[in-house]
Amino acid sequence: MSSIPTAVVKRLISTVPKFKKILAKAKERDVNESDTVTIITDMLEEVFGFDKYSEITREYAIQGTYCDLAIKTRKRIEYLIEVKAIGLDLNDKHLKQAVNYASREGIKWVVLTNGIKWEIHRVTLENKVQNEKLFVFDFIEMNPRQADQQDLLFLLCKRGVQKDLIDDYYEYRQAVNRYTVGALLLTDSITNVVRRELRKLKPGIKVTTEEIKNLIHDGVIKREILESEAGIEANKQLSKFLRKQERAKKKVEATAPQPKNAIENEH
Repeated sequence: MSSIPTAVVKRLISTVPKFKKILAKAKERDVNESDTVTIITDMLEEVFGFDKYSEITREYAIQGTYCDLAIKTRKRIEYLIEVKAIGLDLNDKHLKQAVNYASREGIKWVVLTNGIKWEIHRVTLENKVQNEKLFVFDFIEMNPRQADQQDLLFLLCKRGVQKDLIDDYYEYRQAVNRYTVGALLLTDSITNVVRRELRKLKPGIKVTTEEIKNLIHDGVIKREILESEAGIEANKQLSKFLRKQERAKKKVEATAPQPKNAIENEH
C-alpha cells in the first residue's frame, strides 16, 4: 500500500482515541440513529479528513429515497454510508438497502456502520446487483499506532480516496486469497513442479501429474475452497486468464519469423 503521509498518521494517532471514548459513552447512553449520524459526520471530518461542508452530504437523495451520508469529491460520489443506531447490530437487511442505493447511482463502495462496527462493501453491476465484503473493523478496538490498522483507516481517508487506494486494495485481495491460490495449485504448471520435486525425493518413482492433481483436489485443499461460489469464480477467472495467455503465445509463434533452414526444407 502507498505510504501514509506523516500528517495523516499524526491525525489518526490524535483523533482515534478521542472518538473511541465518544463512541463508548454513546453506546452506554444508547443514542439514536440521528445522534449516531452526527458522531460519524464528526469522525469523517476529524479522523478521515473530509471537509464537513463541501465533501460530506447528509441524506443524499437517490431516486426518491435517501442514504444517510455520502462522501463527494470533485470527481464523483466516492462512497455511500448507511448509518444505524449505535446500539443496533448490523445485518443483511441494512446492507441490502445501502447496496440498492449504490446500484441506482453506479457507486462502487458502500460503508455500513453503527459508529463502532464498520463494514466496507464493493458493489458490482454485471448481470445482477452483487456486493462483496472487503473488510470489517471495530473502531473501539483500533490501535492507530499499528501500521496495518493505519492502512485500513487510510483507505477511507480523503488522501487515500484521492489516490483510489481502496480500488488497488480490492484488486490485491481479488488476487491474493485462498480461492485463487487453491485454483492455482491445480494448474498444470504447479502439478508439474510437484511431480518433479517428488521424483527428486524418490528417484525412479512413477507418478503422473493427473495423480498429483487428484491428490491435491481430494486430500490437500478443503472442499469449501474449491466448491464455494468464491472458489468456482476464482477457477473461472484463472481459466479465462490461462486461455488468454495461451492464445497470445500462439499468436506470437504464428507471427515469428521462421529459421532459414526451416524455409529451405519447405522447398
